[in-house]
Amino acid sequence: MSTLFLKHTSQIGGKIYKLPASKSISNRALILDALSGNQSTVSNLATARDTQLMKSLLASSEKAIDAQDAGTTMRFLTAYYATSGQNKVLTGTPRMKERPIGLLVNALIEIGARIEYLEMEGFPPHEVKGFGPQKTAEISLPGNVSSQYISALMMVAPVLPQGLTIHLEGKIVSWPYIKMTAALMESFGAPFSINKEQVVIPPSQYQPTHITVEPDWSALSYWYAFVALAESAEITLCNVLSQSVQGDRIIVEIMEQLGVNTRFENSNAILSKTKIVNNHLKWDFTDCPDLAQTIFPVCAMKGVRGTFSGLESLYIKETDRIAALQNELQKVDARLEETSNGIFSLLPGKIPTKKIKINTYHDHRMAMGFAPWATLMDIEIETPEVVNKSYPEFWKDLRQVGFDIT
Repeated sequence: MSTLFLKHTSQIGGKIYKLPASKSISNRALILDALSGNQSTVSNLATARDTQLMKSLLASSEKAIDAQDAGTTMRFLTAYYATSGQNKVLTGTPRMKERPIGLLVNALIEIGARIEYLEMEGFPPHEVKGFGPQKTAEISLPGNVSSQYISALMMVAPVLPQGLTIHLEGKIVSWPYIKMTAALMESFGAPFSINKEQVVIPPSQYQPTHITVEPDWSALSYWYAFVALAESAEITLCNVLSQSVQGDRIIVEIMEQLGVNTRFENSNAILSKTKIVNNHLKWDFTDCPDLAQTIFPVCAMKGVRGTFSGLESLYIKETDRIAALQNELQKVDARLEETSNGIFSLLPGKIPTKKIKINTYHDHRMAMGFAPWATLMDIEIETPEVVNKSYPEFWKDLRQVGFDIT
């Protein structure tokens, strides 16, 4: 098993010139381009493994489709193949076979798709066998499931003969991702109406367009963590605008409370240290669950207690992210506990006197979320190549700001 050693470096600074493009925008743009006849131009497409995989699978004439560990790819392609009448078998890693897809498949079957499970009911692998006459133009989905199910159905809705109305039941998680999908559909010329109770999408024809993908705010969040924990730091993130369709742009507001100031200037975001607002952070991660692995390690090492909610989706990601966070935070005597239903309490730890080894659980966000601890101590990170899933240049960029990596 490969490992990477990050030497303790308390003072960092410099510019990150080429940040990774948004994986979420890229993957949606690729599906929408395919649905509009592959006539669009998508500039600054993400180099992340998930996006490159999506691109290659969309171009593949093979019947067997291996989505590996890419949840977005698995869900978006299931809806795309079903509604475009293709016969494909979709599979993935052992972990992917444990990640539910039943709600999406059931919805597609209800609409008119023919799909069969090949192993366990409700989970990949499954065979998409095409699309018959549309049976219904209205479906209902619980809002507290992965927004990727909802986004997958939204994107294929315009090409359905009757369009589609999606009724959203209960609390909505990751609402910004649903709004992102809607904004991109609008760029491709699809009309719709949307609120937190229903999405109404009439039949229409997607129009070719030009999209330039903006930097990924999930990836930017790790630079905030480095600045928050370093003794002294100023990091310039190039070509980052203050406005974004991405929900994870909220990291700016969260990190203001944890001692990081953001100055937007000349199309750059300049991060510098400031005072912590208070030593108890309360946050609902319903709209930004991917930021949990950035925020929790920072709180644990800055002496900030946390009261957090909206973390339900973390149980079914690349790994069980709640368990993974609990395990790694314990290494510095920090504790993450569910104190009541859906409410988590974080008690901070202390800086250890010896090197810490971080296990990554085949999860890119575990590697990048805990890397900022290297501003306080020597750390070792197992399977560092997991960052290729979303930020292939991450370790190279760390060297740019002053880290000694072996």
